[in-house]
Amino acid sequence: MVAVSASYPSTSYANLATTMAASVAANTASANAASKSTTSAEQPATSITLSSEAQAALAKKDFATVLADAHAKLLALLKDANRTSPLKDGKLALDLSSLDPRELYAMSSDKSFSPDEREAAGLEMQRRFESAMSGPAAVAKVTGDYTGLYKAAAVYLDSLGDEEKNGTDWIAGRDAITEGLKQLQSDPKKMPDAGDQDPVALYLALANAGQTQQQDIKDVATGARASLDALYAKAIKDGKVPTFNKQTTIGTYIDMSSFPSRTLSAIALNTDNKFAPEETNAAQAALRTKSGAALLAGFKSASKSSDPTAFSQNIISVYSSMSDEERQAAGWSPDFYAAALASYQTTNKLTEMFAQAGGNTSFFSWMGSK
Repeated sequence: MVAVSASYPSTSYANLATTMAASVAANTASANAASKSTTSAEQPATSITLSSEAQAALAKKDFATVLADAHAKLLALLKDANRTSPLKDGKLALDLSSLDPRELYAMSSDKSFSPDEREAAGLEMQRRFESAMSGPAAVAKVTGDYTGLYKAAAVYLDSLGDEEKNGTDWIAGRDAITEGLKQLQSDPKKMPDAGDQDPVALYLALANAGQTQQQDIKDVATGARASLDALYAKAIKDGKVPTFNKQTTIGTYIDMSSFPSRTLSAIALNTDNKFAPEETNAAQAALRTKSGAALLAGFKSASKSSDPTAFSQNIISVYSSMSDEERQAAGWSPDFYAAALASYQTTNKLTEMFAQAGGNTSFFSWMGSK
């Protein structure tokens, strides 16, 4: 296994390249062969996306307020999970998804947090970046085109807070992405050589070596149990009966829609028997809604594209962004991915044959002319 001693961007995701190079050299020949592949590791589908309203609200906070909020949130999370540290055996053991990017950066960079807490924040920052990359990386593997992967990295980095974007790590990584996109303009199917600070190149190396960040599903389930219990306690404190009936007029509706997909999958699968049947049913319903929304979004996006393979690519991206547990809970079998891949390959081949026969290379444009 590759030993990762730091995480982007609490030190620098790109600076892990040095550690990666030394560790991979000590691995077995099979691990070395794997590190040359561009296969993406399985990642949770959930990513942190803030609305424009939320981003505007965050922009009004000074960093001292952000820092205080981060301390308060972390303390509450540790209390709910009955933990004293967010780490377990050097890995994330606490769900930090409720922290926004500025709070997470504050936690990773300010010495008012303990070393374990700063390390945990760095691991969560790495996990979020990897989650954003996993789907586009899977599409790049299928299509051979790295442009979408680098564009996704640019979007992710640009979404971070101003404090982080003013740091040398972010600037170096963003410059590398810009250089990568520039090189891809001349040859989109050649992996760019954007230097040691390229976070995409390092992500691919970490993914191929099996060193991406993912919280153990048992720890996810423990956190989910604590979150539900906290919601129940609040409802009871308010004098209401907690219920999963959305139409309730006398109780408090326990809404799981904001739970991350992997949290929902931990509840739905209930492998450790931590959850009641009504809880697993509610989680399954919420997860079906999320997966259905993802498919619908993929379809709508594809309908606006001139690429006839767009929908297949979108399915490949969503599927590859899911962890094994999310796929199992949502009912997305390997056959689902295989069908999307076959659809992409067949459509792509037909489009190429049509173009070679002298037709319009834009299939939808050709259809529109009829």
